[in-house]
Amino acid sequence: NDDKVVKWAYNVALTRFHEVWEPTRQKYLVPMADMFNHNTNPNVELNFDQQGNCVVNTMNNVQAGSPLTISLGDPTNPTPIFAKYGFLYNDCKTIFCKAIHLEDEIEELGFNFRDLLFQTETGEIAPHVWDLFLYKVLKDNDMNAANQFMVAVKTNDGAAQQQFQNNYFPYAVQALKEHVGGILNDVNQLTMKAQSYDLNTHPRVPVIVAHNNLVRDTFTMTLALLQKY
Repeated sequence: NDDKVVKWAYNVALTRFHEVWEPTRQKYLVPMADMFNHNTNPNVELNFDQQGNCVVNTMNNVQAGSPLTISLGDPTNPTPIFAKYGFLYNDCKTIFCKAIHLEDEIEELGFNFRDLLFQTETGEIAPHVWDLFLYKVLKDNDMNAANQFMVAVKTNDGAAQQQFQNNYFPYAVQALKEHVGGILNDVNQLTMKAQSYDLNTHPRVPVIVAHNNLVRDTFTMTLALLQKY
């Protein structure tokens, strides 16, 4: 009946397992191996043999006294790692553009989330983000053109893609402005709500606010770039 113990056990089970897929999908909790911290450039990797034994191998020549680290997730986007493990790593260079509402379009173009990034230091927009929002504009207005653009993207026809971008660039810019502005509004509201909580009952508020600030700062720079067009 101890809520703290239940929460601790749940957190351990949720965040400290290592998943294997062969010969069957299983999740292992390995003493000691669950203590490796995350790094964008990890120096060890975990594997399991046929008997289920955990084997830890270094990936390069690790100097004596250096911390041993693994990757807990995609280093191009801190949000899933933050949501699962509750921390932000300090060497984050990119962040997902938050186009969750375009998941169908992402799949149709053959993209994944790591293709759709903003640079956290400059707000720079990855090329596939432009492709995604242009494709959505075309789908909403000219399905034939959208299909042609999708083929150009999937066949890496750079000339055809550039022609579409030249013809419809203002519409893609406007769509991106609306999206970025909407995310900024949501983040500001969520931050104000988080800051209203009592830290004694919501101790993760500072980390949540730090994540929101990363999103806010990045998207603010992105919006400033879009305003120049």
